[in-house]
Amino acid sequence: MKMINKNFGKLFMLGLLPLVMTACNSEPTVSYSQDVKPILDKNCIECHQAGGPGTVASGLDMSAYEGLMKGTNFGPMIIAGDTEGSNLLVLIEGRADPSISMPHGQKSIPKQDIDTIRSWIEQGAKNN
Repeated sequence: MKMINKNFGKLFMLGLLPLVMTACNSEPTVSYSQDVKPILDKNCIECHQAGGPGTVASGLDMSAYEGLMKGTNFGPMIIAGDTEGSNLLVLIEGRADPSISMPHGQKSIPKQDIDTIRSWIEQGAKNN
């Protein structure tokens, strides 16, 4: 009986180890309303709101989560969980042609803010 308890304890601890390691290494949850929306408001909303030149040209209205997730007349801007395929990141990271990089004609978005948006997309781009 002691041998079973001893082995069970080892197996139990080995089973918990990956969970503990994951919890320790996971990054904090990124909130759309608290973390991402302020970045978009600071850098994008001037053009991408109802009647703004960016919205008129592309159909992308970033004034609310639903508009961001709807995307443009040409396709989605955010693909939850897919940072390489999310066009918002392609445009703000400068991976697109310079003529369409965003924000258009303004200073680049700071890397720390881009990393926040990247993490939010990796975490599923939730409306949280």
